[in-house]
Amino acid sequence: MTRLPIDSVLPDLLAALRRTSGAVLIAPPGAGKTTAVAPALINEEWCTGTIILTSPRRVAARAAAERMAEMLGEKPGETVGYLTRLDSKRSAKTRILVVTEAIFVNTILADPELEGVSAVLFDEAHERHLDSDLGLALALESRSVLREDLRVLVMSATIDGARFASLLGGDTPVIESEGRAHPLRIEWLGSSPQERIEDAMTSAIATAWKQEEGDILAFLPGVGEIERTRERLEARLPSALVLPLHGQVEPAGQRAAIRRDPEGRRRIVLATAIAETSLTLDGVSVVVDSGLSRHAEFDRAAGTTHLVTRRASQAAAAQRAGRAARQGPGVAYRLWEEAGHAGRPAYDPPEMLTADLAPLVLGLARWGTTDPASLQWLDPPPPPSVSAARTTLQALGALDGEGRITPRGEQLAQLPLDPQGAATVLFGAERGVAETAARLALLLQERGLGGRGEDLEQRLSRWNADRGAKAEASRKLAARWARSAESLVVRVGEGGPPPAILLAAGRPEFIAKRRDASGESWVAAGGRGFVLDPASPLARAPYLVIGDAQGQAKGARITAAIALDEADLLEWLPDRIERHQRLRWTGARVEALVERRLGAITLASGSDPSPDPQAIVDMLVEKALENPAKLLPTELLARASYARVEELSPVRLAENADSWLVPLLAGRRDLDLPKGRLADALLAMLDWDTRQRLDRLAPREFTSPAGTTHPIDYAGDDAPSVEVRVQALFGLESHPLVGDTPLLLKLTSPAGRPIQSTRDLAGFWRGSWADVRKEMKGRYPKHRWPEEPWAEKPSLKTKNAFSRSEG
Repeated sequence: MTRLPIDSVLPDLLAALRRTSGAVLIAPPGAGKTTAVAPALINEEWCTGTIILTSPRRVAARAAAERMAEMLGEKPGETVGYLTRLDSKRSAKTRILVVTEAIFVNTILADPELEGVSAVLFDEAHERHLDSDLGLALALESRSVLREDLRVLVMSATIDGARFASLLGGDTPVIESEGRAHPLRIEWLGSSPQERIEDAMTSAIATAWKQEEGDILAFLPGVGEIERTRERLEARLPSALVLPLHGQVEPAGQRAAIRRDPEGRRRIVLATAIAETSLTLDGVSVVVDSGLSRHAEFDRAAGTTHLVTRRASQAAAAQRAGRAARQGPGVAYRLWEEAGHAGRPAYDPPEMLTADLAPLVLGLARWGTTDPASLQWLDPPPPPSVSAARTTLQALGALDGEGRITPRGEQLAQLPLDPQGAATVLFGAERGVAETAARLALLLQERGLGGRGEDLEQRLSRWNADRGAKAEASRKLAARWARSAESLVVRVGEGGPPPAILLAAGRPEFIAKRRDASGESWVAAGGRGFVLDPASPLARAPYLVIGDAQGQAKGARITAAIALDEADLLEWLPDRIERHQRLRWTGARVEALVERRLGAITLASGSDPSPDPQAIVDMLVEKALENPAKLLPTELLARASYARVEELSPVRLAENADSWLVPLLAGRRDLDLPKGRLADALLAMLDWDTRQRLDRLAPREFTSPAGTTHPIDYAGDDAPSVEVRVQALFGLESHPLVGDTPLLLKLTSPAGRPIQSTRDLAGFWRGSWADVRKEMKGRYPKHRWPEEPWAEKPSLKTKNAFSRSEG
């Protein structure tokens, strides 16, 4: 058997795991760590049970198990087995079980002691997937509290090994293996922003096909680019065997892409990042790298996970190029400039910092912790993402207000789905349509099922009719989920709800209402806005349940949804509908409305026949106190302010509104209160002494010598002042006072026109009165204009009328 680079350090690794319960193995791609370490451990004295090897991807998990089984001369499912979501091979003889990271998380959550497991090997841990970080944190906790004998081995291809060693414990040994030193040549092809990526890749692959030997592995960001590149290559290189390699390819197709062609034909393998690590593709000596990668990122504002295409990191580019030199000399063609390579990020960010953390938070709650910081992490979960996850889980009834898991949360956590998908399946199981619900949940997770298009119901129908191998395997998986869900719940009815309701049960925040006639703008129950192509067949629906959306929060584009009837919503999800009584101020009065709401969506609204009287009064009081001067008798408040009667100050009036204002508002919807009633209510707040002080220091009226009464103005800048006809003051020698302040006399003519203002009446009589008298005598000759008015009797009568009354 060919000796692998890892073989030289296996003795050190075995010795380390005999001494201690943890180790870190740093080995570059091609060293053989994935397939050589686990078989070497099963014969150790301490290894009496199963070894679990976690793998980041289903393709890699199955390939690793098949390769180890082949090395042992067995078939998968004997000594070496595997377990992925869509496929499994294991038996009672299985000692090495290769599982995806998500399946390991579910395994340890169900059995924290990992009974019968001797070691857990985290392969390609440097990729920092969310399930890998969570699984490692839980394994370390289990080792610390429950299983001191459990071996935890982290296998990494990068210098992150030092950080992992620190995480596992200060004395954790780090063992490094050299890789094969096959020569690798890099060709920098550059890039053109105007050229489509599939056209550039087709040209680069065609060049490599002509100039190099061996099979070609080409890295593209996603399935769409792979398919378009394949179409171009099949037209340009008809003799080439072009094979796709990504998660949607059926197992047989994936095996064909991984292994040499049995007929010896030269291959071109078009792959996503799935081929960066873990896999060795036999016969590949040429890599063509687009330099792009596609990652799922969770947008907390939009509440959705969207795919982002960005430049591949330097570490990813190194991993890709290394595929060409695993089995011999190789060459890597890169579609970017050498000068720009250093500007690429060194590593891809860990999923912990970019993913939806709802599954992680639910898993931790099931584990028994509400505080993620209590576990050991390379990068702790960001608090804002944890908060968003808790909001989602509480909407599903999975967590209580303290963040503890509920019975519903326990049920959700026992299904191998994200919490929203699990909620959909459980709801369907309770109502007799578990399998339909499970298929719907899987449809959102497994790309490619049922074809493309925004209408999930149409895709579900196409998948149901599809008789292909992948469709059949997916239906079997959905059936297993359905049976698991049925075992967890009690059926509450028959004649189950339509698919839209099933999806809504798991995604209540994504029930959306159309906001415009075109169907382009939508608002979801969670308060977020979404957009839809107006040409979509879903654009005419009044309501949708959004299954997926891509783009940023302000304009996330709906890519998968189901039309929803309001009648179905009211029938099947009545507990989600809330009745809101709402008061609205029109500017003049209070309107009482009643609304049926689903979160931020108003389903219906109308006049409320039985509003809360106290709520109406409270709103009226609030509006009254926003501008008291508009409501209250200005004259009384001005007098109180002048006399410094604090009981009628704005602050005290607001504090005591219940005493003077509320009684006046009973049964009213407006603030059109008679000023007299308001004044009486305010004065009623004053005791007898205060009323007397108010009248003494700020009398309401001035009584003239002629017996006429005139309101005193306390509100103006020149307060206190009074407007009075000059003849009414005849006979008055001294100036009238308000308290100790001279009253400003605004003197008028017999016609009420201003003559002059004064705070010194005696000085006026003996000064400017002569000029006033001269002008007024000519203008109003019928009235009295004496030279010495202080010596005259006051009267408003004309000269003749005054003479007759005196005669």
